Amino acid sequence: MQEPTDYASLGRQLAALLDTRDWLTNAAQTSAFLMQSLEGLNWVGFYLQRQPETLILGPFQGKPACNPIPFSRGVCGAAARSRETQRVDDVHAVADHIACDADSRSELVVPIVVEGHLWGVLDIDSPQPTRFSAEDQAGIERLCQTFVSACDFG
Repeated sequence: MQEPTDYASLGRQLAALLDTRDWLTNAAQTSAFLMQSLEGLNWVGFYLQRQPETLILGPFQGKPACNPIPFSRGVCGAAARSRETQRVDDVHAVADHIACDADSRSELVVPIVVEGHLWGVLDIDSPQPTRFSAEDQAGIERLCQTFVSACDFG
């Protein structure tokens, strides 16, 4: 059993790390920070909306990833379509799951919405089934807000 994560402390650390307004640098730093700070992960990264109804791979930590991802497929696509966080206990139970890494078992995908427009999603994978709790979801959603607040997206 994992110890509870202190997301308030992680938020302060992430805010201090993101001292540039550049979204690319901050996305790279956020991916690396989360990969090093949270237990039981095998992939953390951003997919960006750079084409209609399609997510394109952005900064990440982990094995090479699938690219592109249409909004019509997978957990990332569902988060992009709905603009709602997707927390999946067992990705193998998702009919249209896109298996970039066969070791991944659970997934948390948070949509990043800037000024009412989908910018992209933060995708976090774990080889552990049921890795992400409601507390993890709320904490990571707050960390995503820290990321958005630190960036100029123009």
